[in-house]
Amino acid sequence: MDSEIVLELAQGLRELVLPLLGSLAGRAVSGAGRGGDLTFAVDAVAESWLERFVAERAPRMAFYSEDRGLVAPAGATHVLVVDPIDGTRPAMAGLESACVAVALAPLGDGDPTMADLEVGCVAEIKSGDWYLAVRGEGVRSTRGVALSPAAELSGMFWGYGFRGRPVRPTVEVLGDLIDASSVGGGTFELGSQAFAMTRIVTGQFDATVEVGSRLIDDVPGMLEEFERVGGGHVLNNSPYDLAAPWLCLTEAGGVVSDGWGEPLDRRRLLGSGHEFQMSSISAANAQLHAKLVRAVDRGVGRLRAMRS
Repeated sequence: MDSEIVLELAQGLRELVLPLLGSLAGRAVSGAGRGGDLTFAVDAVAESWLERFVAERAPRMAFYSEDRGLVAPAGATHVLVVDPIDGTRPAMAGLESACVAVALAPLGDGDPTMADLEVGCVAEIKSGDWYLAVRGEGVRSTRGVALSPAAELSGMFWGYGFRGRPVRPTVEVLGDLIDASSVGGGTFELGSQAFAMTRIVTGQFDATVEVGSRLIDDVPGMLEEFERVGGGHVLNNSPYDLAAPWLCLTEAGGVVSDGWGEPLDRRRLLGSGHEFQMSSISAANAQLHAKLVRAVDRGVGRLRAMRS
């Protein structure tokens, strides 16, 4: 079954990378991926193994990864969307918030969307726990699935991301949310979108918010700020960052939208530049999600006013 191939791939990559967690050798820079982020030695090892696995175990499948882009043999019917290490920096530090993320969609005309995703798997590298979602069939996990009913911002446990994002404007947009929840709840920057979103599946988090792409689209001058921090590149979340955890969380009953509160279904799946990248607001329930969208709207309005 296709879902078993996805799980096998995720677990194989996890076993490959596990011995390298926290290794200084894994921190060596070996180049840059198609999205512009640095490729570290640990990434390069995983990417090489991925290509061999697909050739041997799934020869009629294409794959898309951060470093290789689309690799499609003649006659390919499906595409694996793979982030071999989502959370490379936590992995290099030996922290638990590093995952393998693998999703599967029919290749179709060569331009599938998020709505085409059929299978998604997130495997935690350090713990070995995994989450496997099949569209319309829910999510299986080695951990309990227990979404939080909490809907108050003041008690929210949630995550956000700063890697490659200009901190001052990002904090201006998220500042009220951080202030509201920093005592009665908790705020976390874990370095992995897949890890943060699956914390909502387990009930450890209530939400996670990433608004980088919206800032670029809505606030004049932000593109240049993101390129400054990203060394000439925009380093917001690409489809390979979101595909697997998005399917896992939505199949578990959570709510995920873009940074404006709109569904991600029509977003293109195979690409990594700004035109493909996605902001996202993820929550355990619709009531909390609506409050987060309104808070982000207010934050973006404040930032625009400051820069006008």
